[in-house]
Amino acid sequence: MRFILPLLFGIAGVAVLVSLGVWQVQRLAWKEEILARIEAKIAAEPVALPESPEQEADKYLPVEMTGRFQPGLLRVLVSQKHVGAGYRIISPFETEEGRRVLLDRGFIKIDGEMRAPPTGPVEVTGNLHWPDDRNSSTPENDLEENMWFARDIGQMAEVFETEPLLVVVREMSPEDTGATPLPVDTSAIPNDHLEYAITWFSLAVLWAAMTGLLIWRMRQPAKGAET
Repeated sequence: MRFILPLLFGIAGVAVLVSLGVWQVQRLAWKEEILARIEAKIAAEPVALPESPEQEADKYLPVEMTGRFQPGLLRVLVSQKHVGAGYRIISPFETEEGRRVLLDRGFIKIDGEMRAPPTGPVEVTGNLHWPDDRNSSTPENDLEENMWFARDIGQMAEVFETEPLLVVVREMSPEDTGATPLPVDTSAIPNDHLEYAITWFSLAVLWAAMTGLLIWRMRQPAKGAET
């Protein structure tokens, strides 16, 4: 009888931990489905720039437009794996239809040469994006030094007097030699559910092993007891 309580406690603990692991597996399937939908949307055929884009419906929407770069650029401090620190270059862009939008041209190294974009008409293929670069530790943008730490679309649009609309370049013709495109993808969207599931299942195995060890020790005769 004295083994029943530890056994029940052990079974309950394993059940809870296994259920948490199963829940994370279900969350993994849910997240992978979302990522697959986003990737399909990113890779879809580009369309003309919508008249009134909406963040919820049009995020990641592939678009194509023709126009010219306008004077000015903003530098957003970023870091690229295997490359190091550098800047995202944001420039104002005016389409043939007269719309002014923000264009994320891509990446240059922090010590790279700042080259001007093409001067003539440019054909751009990219994706609409409303990035969420800022967190609680992100410094405020330094407009005087042109040092930005987040792509705050509203603030950038005020500086350049454009629509609060950002297009992240995927391809450009003629090529922009002043920056290497950083196309929109899903790499920045966290998906840690597999690691969480492994953690919960591992804890369940450990809990079961510890329960078994406890019961085994309880069944051993007391040290010095008569046989």
